[in-house]
Amino acid sequence: MELFNDKVLLVRTKTPERITNTIDGSKALSENDGIHMVAINWNLKEAQLLTRLKFKAVPSPITRDYKWPGVYPPMQHQKETAAFLTLHPRSFCFNEQGTGKTAAAIWASDYLLTQGAIRRVLIVCPLSIMQSAWQADLFKFATHRKVGVAHGSREKRREVISSPYEYIIINYDGVETVAKEIAAGGFDLIIIDEANAYKNPQTQRWKVMRGLLQPKTYLWMMTGTPAAQSPTDAYGLAKLCVPDNVPKFFGAFRDRVMENITKFKWIPKHNASAVVHATLQPAIRYTKEECLDLPDIVYVEREAPLTAQQSKYYKQMKAKLAAEAAGEEISAVNAAAKLTKLLQISGGAVYADSGAVIEFDVSNRLQVVKEVIEEASHKVLVFVPYRHTIDLLDEYLRDNGIRTEIICGDVPVGKRTDIFNRFQTQPDPSVLIIQPQSAAHGVTLTAANVVVWYSPVTSIETYLQANARINRKGQKNSMTVVHIQGSGVERDLYKMLNHKLGTHQSLVDLYKNSLNT
Repeated sequence: MELFNDKVLLVRTKTPERITNTIDGSKALSENDGIHMVAINWNLKEAQLLTRLKFKAVPSPITRDYKWPGVYPPMQHQKETAAFLTLHPRSFCFNEQGTGKTAAAIWASDYLLTQGAIRRVLIVCPLSIMQSAWQADLFKFATHRKVGVAHGSREKRREVISSPYEYIIINYDGVETVAKEIAAGGFDLIIIDEANAYKNPQTQRWKVMRGLLQPKTYLWMMTGTPAAQSPTDAYGLAKLCVPDNVPKFFGAFRDRVMENITKFKWIPKHNASAVVHATLQPAIRYTKEECLDLPDIVYVEREAPLTAQQSKYYKQMKAKLAAEAAGEEISAVNAAAKLTKLLQISGGAVYADSGAVIEFDVSNRLQVVKEVIEEASHKVLVFVPYRHTIDLLDEYLRDNGIRTEIICGDVPVGKRTDIFNRFQTQPDPSVLIIQPQSAAHGVTLTAANVVVWYSPVTSIETYLQANARINRKGQKNSMTVVHIQGSGVERDLYKMLNHKLGTHQSLVDLYKNSLNT
């Protein structure tokens, strides 16, 4: 297959009638030794039809037509991802976390909108990335589009969906709330981010989504870790996106990929990976290692909204601190101490003056940490500044089957050494929960390529040194640093840390700003 010019494709085939009978305007030109040359108009519709006919290496006209708007130009793997998506209305994007697949999907969908192939886009994703990833990236790469976030009460969601937005962003559980409105909303492209949330076809979430899909609805399912827990996870994803790839019933698929050892124990068959790969097609995947044009470290934000309980006490604490600050000269030391209270509430556990620990509902943040870990391609470090919050997180992750170890001040040096060694050389643990001051210097932890900040610290040195645990000699993978944030003080503090601003004056300014916003 080759381009004759910028308007015509030349296709070599032994069966030209497959093309001429399917694609209007196609013309058989010549034949040589049984190989026919067919000319085809090179437009989106024709390229999609060639792809549907199973021709390989079909070029997408996005490479000819599209101007790639945005704050920075696409990297080559993003162009190729966007081109792939434009040609496959039902497909999977398995690019790893941190490779910029959100931007690629935005460019691809924007191109389809400009071509009139689609009218509206529904983006379904975790609550934590509705604004920090999707809304922010749409603003960066498609500023000419109207974007609405359907979150809040049912009435607010209905209002947003009924408004003339070209892109609507909604979280998983919000879909069921306004399913009727979505069905009537004219959405002909649905993008599901972190699609493993739809791996179980027995859930109401899955069934609602299946009811929204029409035969001509585009569906792009995105995750960096397909079937990460079990080969059988592929069944729900495929049955939603490409149902012809799987048998009608789950048991038949399970028998393809799993072997029954005892009455209650199943293990993957030797060919399970190959079966899963074939099942989850068409798909595109880029690892960070393959994206040579990526920066060494990618920084991303994930939103973890404060729960109602957290919000109540956060506001009360701000009012108290504002009263204390009236007419008082604030030093950097005092500012850091007072900010700590707001950070503790954001993280889920506050230390009272008496020494007692007051716990808050922090379910949103725990869920976000779990999501990031499940999306990671390698091991993960989670830095948690406050000791009691470490225990909250450790218990939650263990209850969800994630293998963890804790590194903090009361873990003996000998035990720390053993944990670090096992982390670097053994499958377990897969996650280290670390109090930053306990492992910010000198330790090499390159078995991980993702750092998660459960909440920020007030020391730039501690922040930089902690991130450097994975950015050391021996690191073979591109790296991601994830900032989890749910309050104004956290967002401002991450900005200070990222810009490496002088701590003394910045903390004072940040403290004053936190009381006034």
